[in-house]
Amino acid sequence: MFGHHFRKPAMLSQLRENWISWRNATLSSSRFQRFAANFPFVRPIAARRAKALFDVVAGFVYSQILYACVRLDLLEKLRVRPRSVQELADDCNMPLHSMQALLRGAASLNLSEELADGRFALGSDGAALLGNPGIAELVLHHEALYSDLADPVALLRRGGGGGLLAGYWPYDANDAESAARYSALMAASQPMLAEQIIRAYDFGRHQSLTDIGGGEGAFLEKVGHRWPDLPLSLFDLPAVAARARARLGSRAKVFDGSFIDDPIPVGADIFTLVRVLHDHDDDVVRKLLKKVHDALPRGGTLLVAEPMAETQGARAMGHGYFGLYLLAMGSGRPRSAQEISSFLKTAGFASSRLIRTPTPITCRVVVARK
Repeated sequence: MFGHHFRKPAMLSQLRENWISWRNATLSSSRFQRFAANFPFVRPIAARRAKALFDVVAGFVYSQILYACVRLDLLEKLRVRPRSVQELADDCNMPLHSMQALLRGAASLNLSEELADGRFALGSDGAALLGNPGIAELVLHHEALYSDLADPVALLRRGGGGGLLAGYWPYDANDAESAARYSALMAASQPMLAEQIIRAYDFGRHQSLTDIGGGEGAFLEKVGHRWPDLPLSLFDLPAVAARARARLGSRAKVFDGSFIDDPIPVGADIFTLVRVLHDHDDDVVRKLLKKVHDALPRGGTLLVAEPMAETQGARAMGHGYFGLYLLAMGSGRPRSAQEISSFLKTAGFASSRLIRTPTPITCRVVVARK
């Protein structure tokens, strides 16, 4: 009986490997591809696969169309009113045919929309982007990532880091200029996550909240508006904490320090780590979670919120986008909710659970109890 029990996973693994081998041999066969293109019942599936594969090939071009639109403030110009190609070309100081190519490329991505008279209006996805200003800030910031990925093989061979993106996130406690740069970007993009977290979790059940690595306080600001009587505090590096004091005023206590080197301030019954874990390597994450566990009272809560790997319907976002982004940054890696729960258990937490968020692709939430 025991021999059968232990053989079963190996058998299933071998069956899956055999299936993958047969599938790949079939799909790479020119004979099968001709059959799929001509057989009516298979043709739509083949067409979808071909489009998906082409989108992977063309993805960088699509992202550069978006980058050009944001850099030229093109979507904001179209929000005011539909514009002619000539007007926009003059406005952006480029040849007419170049603007025509950009606008039609943007229309293919639903960022703009061509009208019957040849003018262009704002597209549906362009309008959605303008509704989330933090996205535009991230798109502009991606110039550093695109530069680092110009030679992805070189990035991979050196083990990550060493480029513009690594220089963008130095997390230097004594460098007010770099702190201002990255804190402003985090604050601009934070409302998207904050809204997800607030809709998923009731902070009103707690006595006090401390946001660890909370930047200049954009997340706490949202929490404070929703629960005005909840005592709040923030813990971050001195140069960042100074910006948090200016932003939050008397609404929150702000503590200076490094969550890697210094003790976690005690007193709150819930701590939050918002987009913190995936920025750091495993050894730092293990030490941080243990410090947080020890700083919490018995029955206290830790809430971890960030985009996570292996999210259903968004696998490419996890190991694809964030995997390469964090490699270029030189620190951290994307983790699944299951991996985070395992780290929490090792740190001493009695239980953890994944709670539903409205848009898991942008934010998932794991809550742990001591």
